[in-house]
Amino acid sequence: MAEYKEMLHAQRAYFQRGECKDVNFRIRQLKNLNQWICEHEQEITDALYQDLNKSAFEAYATEIGIVKEEIKYTLKHIRKWASPKRVRTPITQFPSKSFIYPEPYGVVLIMSPWNYPFQLTIAPLVGAICAGNCAVVKPSAYSPNTTRVMAEMIRELFPAEYITVVEGGREANQALLDEKFDYIFFTGSVNVGRYVMEKASAHLTPVSLELGGKSPCIVDETADLKLAAKRIVWGKFLNCGQTCVAPDYILVQRSVKDKLVKQIARYIKKMYGKDVFQNVEYPKMINGKHFDRVAGLMQEAHILSGGHSDRASLKIEPTILDQVTWESPVMQEEIFGPLLPVLTFYDMQEVIQMVNARPRPLALYYFTKDKGREAEVLKNISYGGGCINDTVVHLATSHMPFGGVGNSGMGGYHGKDSFDTFTHKKSIMKKLCLIDIPIRYAPFKNKLTLLKKIQ
Repeated sequence: MAEYKEMLHAQRAYFQRGECKDVNFRIRQLKNLNQWICEHEQEITDALYQDLNKSAFEAYATEIGIVKEEIKYTLKHIRKWASPKRVRTPITQFPSKSFIYPEPYGVVLIMSPWNYPFQLTIAPLVGAICAGNCAVVKPSAYSPNTTRVMAEMIRELFPAEYITVVEGGREANQALLDEKFDYIFFTGSVNVGRYVMEKASAHLTPVSLELGGKSPCIVDETADLKLAAKRIVWGKFLNCGQTCVAPDYILVQRSVKDKLVKQIARYIKKMYGKDVFQNVEYPKMINGKHFDRVAGLMQEAHILSGGHSDRASLKIEPTILDQVTWESPVMQEEIFGPLLPVLTFYDMQEVIQMVNARPRPLALYYFTKDKGREAEVLKNISYGGGCINDTVVHLATSHMPFGGVGNSGMGGYHGKDSFDTFTHKKSIMKKLCLIDIPIRYAPFKNKLTLLKKIQ
């Protein structure tokens, strides 16, 4: 579309002026962003409640607070990250000095989802700003209230030729992906991620894909079952199960299955009450389409607990599913809703084989007191990231990268990794002119022996 070409032309011109490459400029933008968030926290909270029925606590804990912590951490370290780094030079290049010079990619595209619409839009934007890029932000049309607040924020804080928002649905996404960007950061489903990568390949544009998948939660016979149940219920039913790193299914050792399921059912009632439809703090499904998809997965399932739904409020009760096999409909795709299938195993080798036989998940959670088994799982199963004896919390830190592997995505961000994601590392070797060692020049004659000695 012509308007997008003009938008990108303006951003490229602005980037070439060099203003956003200045570290002091980047720091001012991040401070202004943080101040706006602090001053409009209630507006953001209200929008998240309207879109997903998130309580004020959940909105702050899983969205606003994480973004503010990212900005705080970035401001503390940005000068160090943005400085050229001196590295060692091989003796064969004497006399010279070597540097790694970080530079922004240029104009980047950030495409974000609806399930954590504020956090998963603004956290990568913090990375793009701190690295010195211009950015086009494309939030999801499924979370219109949060998108509206973010659009107001960006238009108030930044000139459009520096950072701009594009609103709209699938047509806007497709039109943007037809344009050439210098980097694309996408968070969403596996299928759309494949499409984004295909479109990016036409321009040889590098990408980060933050996707999803079926993340297992393993519970063995040594685990603290009460604590495991409490933390599984929290992580699974957070945001009504609409979390890319939510435990998608449980793999529990057969000998403790009944005890674990009993504790999970107990904690569901303790956290959400006997009637979740009367609980104003319990989130809802994002829209009717996703409600119908998730509700449909319960139709032929054996329900141990829960199972009720209300389309008028778009709420689905936290539900435990039993007698599940790998061929069950609920195991054919990422659930992205409040359904928790329970499968069993006999020993850890069986677990490792079952998980490794499927696409590598975005997250894996393991509840155990056995350090040997813990080491075995960490060594033999590949996944994006996860927790031992907890769920979800591994992504709520600026000290570690968050991202997937294989089908669950590529690339990582948070903290320093956000800066690295949106930065090209330019390698520079500076040669001194005082001496010019002749060994590398032809004719080579008998120089090979000397070369082997000094390398």
